[in-house]
Amino acid sequence: MFAEIITIGDEILIGQIVDTNSAYISQELNKIGVSVFQITSVQDDKQHILKSLKEAEENADIIIITGGLGPTKDDITKNTLAEYFNDTLIRVPEVLKNIERLWRDYVKQPLQQVNKDQALIPSKSQALMNLYGSAPGMWIEKHNKTFISLPGVPFEMKSLIQNQVLPKLKDRYKFPSIYHKTLLTYGIGESMLAARIEKWEDNLPDYIKLAYLPNLGKVRLRLSAKGSNKELLEIEVEKQIQLVMPLIEDVFVGYQDLNDSLEDVLANALIEKNATLSVAESCTGGNISQLLTAKSGASAFFKGSVITYATESKITVLGLDRDLIEKYSVVSAEVAESMAINSKRIYQTDYAIATTGNAGPTKGDGDAEVGTVFIAIATPTEVFSEKFSFGNHRTKVINKASNKAFEMLYKEILKK
Repeated sequence: MFAEIITIGDEILIGQIVDTNSAYISQELNKIGVSVFQITSVQDDKQHILKSLKEAEENADIIIITGGLGPTKDDITKNTLAEYFNDTLIRVPEVLKNIERLWRDYVKQPLQQVNKDQALIPSKSQALMNLYGSAPGMWIEKHNKTFISLPGVPFEMKSLIQNQVLPKLKDRYKFPSIYHKTLLTYGIGESMLAARIEKWEDNLPDYIKLAYLPNLGKVRLRLSAKGSNKELLEIEVEKQIQLVMPLIEDVFVGYQDLNDSLEDVLANALIEKNATLSVAESCTGGNISQLLTAKSGASAFFKGSVITYATESKITVLGLDRDLIEKYSVVSAEVAESMAINSKRIYQTDYAIATTGNAGPTKGDGDAEVGTVFIAIATPTEVFSEKFSFGNHRTKVINKASNKAFEMLYKEILKK
């Protein structure tokens, strides 16, 4: 069973916004056993949309379209769909009532005719009620193919996917089972890792696929099994993991859910251990703290952070000894460890992370070469640090340092 996703909007093609809708839809389809054949982004242009619809119908069983459903003249998806299906638009009373409710309860402005016209949909389609916006979703079937049109606003689209699209797809089709298991490795490059496990990979069953997912110092190995019996798939994947583990045990960090980041894994480990964390950042400039607090629930383990970017702030805010900095340099193991200790003391946490270094492109307060970073971890019983050279690209240095800090702390927590 294949699906194709079509995103509509000039704003995507000129880089004004990033298309996160396709990634989300792909993940959700994959969970129910649907493989995405292709993702296409097209202009707000009728002929371009018609061409994409025709090609998608030839490629896939399920075609999901997002975008182009607003009330303004440049939003042409509905009219184009009507033309594609040789159809006309009709007004759906239930949709109009929903629009009137939204304007009455939330918008609190006069309801314009262009807003009322959002209740118009092709007569051959079924309306998917959008509880959070005026543009309804639309479900159209043709020659055993299913076309689904959704608003481009992410939270509106996600609500429709979860509450209406996925349940209807499960009722409409019989999907195979898909089982994923992702292993997280650190400290080894993709090519070297592939060489290690080449013979094991060559002997994987045909129904199990391996994907390498490298990202700034870490490589995820994702095993994906597809078939009719989910229980047997799980058993075989676990068997293959036991076979590969002796080959990677020195670089194996842990398992990840399909959509989990390393900071998610770390957060779950801290919560499970009922442990708390604080952070003192210099060269990473708050990136570690932002990643940790990006998702809800961080307050269960994260107690606070301080960004002491300048040398003087390390002294006046974090309480470092000026003589220590002058003796060892601001970019040093001694300063990183002192930052971690003081952060742990200030916030009264079980663990602390500290970073100090030179992210570039020019040298800062210290004399360290660009890319040099010291990362320190304070635990309930000790403090330690490591020195790294992360290259000369500023963003890469910051992200690699953040990932490495998470890896170091995660490994430490696993020991307890």
